[in-house]
Amino acid sequence: MNNLFVYCEVNEDGLVADVSLELLSKGKKLANELKIKMEAVVIGNEIHDIEAQLYPYGVDVIHLAQEKRLFPYTTLPHASIVVNLFKEEKPEIALFGATSVGRDLAPRVASALRCGLTADCTSLEIGNHTENKTQKEYINLLYQIRPAFGGNIIATIINPDTRPQIATVREGVMKLEIFSKSFKGKLKNLSLDKYMKEDDFMVEILERHIEKQKINIKGAQIIVAGGYGVGTKENFALLHQLAEVIGGEVGASRAAVDAGLVDHARQIGQTGVTVRPKLYIACGISGAVQHRAGMDQSAKIISINNDPKAPINKIADYTIIGNVGDILPKMIKFYKENSK
Repeated sequence: MNNLFVYCEVNEDGLVADVSLELLSKGKKLANELKIKMEAVVIGNEIHDIEAQLYPYGVDVIHLAQEKRLFPYTTLPHASIVVNLFKEEKPEIALFGATSVGRDLAPRVASALRCGLTADCTSLEIGNHTENKTQKEYINLLYQIRPAFGGNIIATIINPDTRPQIATVREGVMKLEIFSKSFKGKLKNLSLDKYMKEDDFMVEILERHIEKQKINIKGAQIIVAGGYGVGTKENFALLHQLAEVIGGEVGASRAAVDAGLVDHARQIGQTGVTVRPKLYIACGISGAVQHRAGMDQSAKIISINNDPKAPINKIADYTIIGNVGDILPKMIKFYKENSK
């Protein structure tokens, strides 16, 4: 009763998605702070070694539902299982990835249980709240923190009176950390007849076409990112050259993508991907809060900008003031001359 639950997505290979493992990493810290257990919900078919995948992240209980019609994901059966399980277990907190699956499933669960939901959180914390009008005190609420009003403010949202407190979190926002390699929990196989009905399978997937991801910005250790200040596609070609010689990947701000300088698949930020590389070189990027939300956890940040007052410079470890078109050719030349 009143534990923290994480809905874990499973891919075609029977492996738990990275975003779910990241939520388990954060969820364990929250659960320990609240002195409650963390439980995982896993739904699919032919899932491999689920205990070995999840126990190292500190999962106390795995609720597993397996049936060939449960993969690939369809809304009705997954929603029925999660809603009925939550009615039975009455969790305090429920976390979902802000993926296409999570964004479809979490609102349906929240609607069915008549509870609050905060989407696209960038941080989750535990805290207290006092209602101004009634002076009623709430202890150990989930602070659901996310950008609001186009990223101009950071909002802290709470659900004081409804349970569970539901939040979706984007991939890459939470740090993926092993809790203990020797940790052991408990596995519960769910009886499908108890949690769903035959009508849940009225939608059948006849055929699937999947295009493999061509660009892996999230996994890159070095990223050379460009903003609207890069100016032209010709200058963006310099970013690709630099990335090639230093073994990195090219990223971009939303402004650069909207200007047609680069593909959307390379967009980093609140409406793109979140990255944590060892080195992030920001070229012609002003550093709006929407972009910083997707890269401010980088280990080292170098800013190249002709504006000394650009917001990106405040979080940069090193700042180079100048024109991208002048500086990048020098960096490329110097690296080629001094690398083995």
